[in-house]
Amino acid sequence: MTTSASSNAWELLGELSEEDALHVLTRLFAMYEELECNTPDNEASSLFFRNLTTAISQASECNLNRR
Repeated sequence: MTTSASSNAWELLGELSEEDALHVLTRLFAMYEELECNTPDNEASSLFFRNLTTAISQASECNLNRR
């Protein structure tokens, strides 16, 4: 049985400390931001930022619902 790239990434992410996970998120943001600046019509960067905005909104809603 082969491991998918996403499964492997989940495993690696799970092994990180919270500080390192934040560093990874920051680095991903910077990488896609650079891609967006260099190629404004790039679908990958557009999708990344749409998905990131959605994930932030969902996390914020969950936090509000817990209060």
